[in-house]
Amino acid sequence: MKKSLIILIVAVAGLALVSLFREDKQTYQYVHGENPSEKVRILFVGDMMFDRTIRAVAYEKGYDYLFSCIGDYLRGFDLVAGNLEGPITNKASLSRNTKPEEAGNTVFTFDVDVARVLATNNIKMVSLGNNHILDFGIFGRDSTEKELNRAEVIYFGAPGSQIFATTTLGGYGVAVINFNQFLGENDSRETIQAIWQTKRTADLVLVYAHWGDEYLPATEYQKALAHSFIDAGADIIVGSHPHIIQEHEIYGGKSIYYSLGNFIFDQYFADSVETGAGVEVSFDGRTISIAEVRFDIHPDGTTCLAEN
Repeated sequence: MKKSLIILIVAVAGLALVSLFREDKQTYQYVHGENPSEKVRILFVGDMMFDRTIRAVAYEKGYDYLFSCIGDYLRGFDLVAGNLEGPITNKASLSRNTKPEEAGNTVFTFDVDVARVLATNNIKMVSLGNNHILDFGIFGRDSTEKELNRAEVIYFGAPGSQIFATTTLGGYGVAVINFNQFLGENDSRETIQAIWQTKRTADLVLVYAHWGDEYLPATEYQKALAHSFIDAGADIIVGSHPHIIQEHEIYGGKSIYYSLGNFIFDQYFADSVETGAGVEVSFDGRTISIAEVRFDIHPDGTTCLAEN
């Protein structure tokens, strides 16, 4: 009875938040640079988890199957970035074939082929600043970075590693900075200092945060942090961890997407966790245009663009 009540609360709260996120269809634009030139397009997605049921599907049908109805869409961007919710190692899975609350169910490791499939589907940047990256300790972190390097996927945010990543797209410098509420990494001063540092050379500075409470609306803690990051100079903030879509806020003329929810994940107990959000960012040197999209996360392991 208690479990059913929790699922009902999650479903109702999640649907309300999804509706709140979908209502605002406006494209936000504000002056950033002075010489508009080529337009670049970046897509931000939420949590990606390739263990448990997802691993079982991939072993049966191949990792490319997971992206079979969305790969072409992803490859239409100059860059796709998301949260990689665990390490890539050659170790056996502890969570595959487990049930919720059983030992190992939330201890993740991803097959080494995951790095390749990320790159193949244009997910060329990932945040490692989350609560699962050390599930297999420092070995797991180092193995992840090794495999991502081999696949030419940019990464940032793992404990003990660089908190931000930079790249050049269409001649523009882009910096993405992590904030991780977990694993003792929750010093917002480091994120703020990284914002100040990257603003000196980057044309576009974004924060990708891992924060908040699972299945619940954005907390006052998240909101205070987000406002401080905007005040420090961040252009856009996106978040992950709650597994549902949280509120979208405009603060100081800048967009904050507190949680994008799931992108690749095996949670199928409510519409709120089976619907993810994406943030399409277009930048031409002067204006930042933002569009929101939805993803349907299916029990067969695939993630697809929502029809509506």
